[in-house]
Amino acid sequence: MQNIQSGTISEKAGDIVLAESDAIDLDPPTASSPSKFSGSSSNANPTNTNTITVPAVNNGNGSGSSGCDGSPGHGRAYGASQKNPTVSTKQEAHKEREKELQLQRDDCLGQQHQENNPIAIHYLACFHEICVVTALLPLVTLFTCFVTAYVFQYDDVHETHCRVYNIIPSISAITGVSPQRYFWRFSIALHIGPRIPIAFVYKNYYRSQLARLTPSLVPKTSMLITLILVLNCIEIAALGGVTYISNRENYPVHERIFITFMVCSLCYMLATIKLNGILNEGQKLNSQQIQSIKWKKILFVVSILSTIGLLVFFAKHRFYCHDLAFSWFAFFEYLIAIANMLFHFTIIWDFPSQFMMIVQGPRENLSQYLSNKPKIE
Repeated sequence: MQNIQSGTISEKAGDIVLAESDAIDLDPPTASSPSKFSGSSSNANPTNTNTITVPAVNNGNGSGSSGCDGSPGHGRAYGASQKNPTVSTKQEAHKEREKELQLQRDDCLGQQHQENNPIAIHYLACFHEICVVTALLPLVTLFTCFVTAYVFQYDDVHETHCRVYNIIPSISAITGVSPQRYFWRFSIALHIGPRIPIAFVYKNYYRSQLARLTPSLVPKTSMLITLILVLNCIEIAALGGVTYISNRENYPVHERIFITFMVCSLCYMLATIKLNGILNEGQKLNSQQIQSIKWKKILFVVSILSTIGLLVFFAKHRFYCHDLAFSWFAFFEYLIAIANMLFHFTIIWDFPSQFMMIVQGPRENLSQYLSNKPKIE
């Protein structure tokens, strides 16, 4: 018979009790040596206070373990070797049992938490539709302001410091008179709201594609993604600035904010095209991705050429007061604004079938729900 110094194990009421004692009999019981696993704990030291009770172990077929609800066959099962622990010290044996108990308690609590806190979807919207409305809102509003101001307030919107003949009013002119200014400001407020989360959606969208790059390109590409996010946010802020600070109220501030908007807009377009070239190099693109990249490049070229024309005719108007110089300036200003809006409108090809959700529920439930949800192609 082999004896080792450890804790005595006895089986009581479906549990195994590990108590400090003298020895454990590792030999199978015989007729002359009754088993210590006799369903009674009388062999345990009655004065022992260092006792740990763990659920009954699995005997190989799962019938010895109990789940969170007390039903057999559930919960964390120990192997058959756990019946005869061979740890070197009693303290290590206790720690092992405590770890197993804690893991089982965590499993039970997690299951109960998930059952008591189901996922609730409070809002589900097509991201494609949100992007379309966000991009078209300022374009439709700009057209409305132009028509109404040109028809009903012709003299007010054509007034300039040179007092020369003009036929096309500037954007600042048609959105600076009443009531068009209120309509334009309200529209831009609705436009800016979704633009901010869309900027971060783009950041995460680009970062999800970094895995396809070689490790040497990842740091620089990651910095480029961050730069695009910053430029986009500055452009959005500048758009709000030129909208709510009109040239009639504070021309110097309005002019500086407009220049900031122009510079950030062009840099954002260029950086986005550069980033798409890096991420899509050697990749097979679908028709929507090809359309998106093609129109981004076209609209960027239109913006560059329009900016050059705008600067030329602005100088002619400001310093020489040529006839129709301000009209040409306004014409190129409209081209820049429309190209900028359409550039952001290409999001309909970047996110053709995604959804935006507001979900309530525990994080573990949400992670499980999203992992099991079928992906939208």
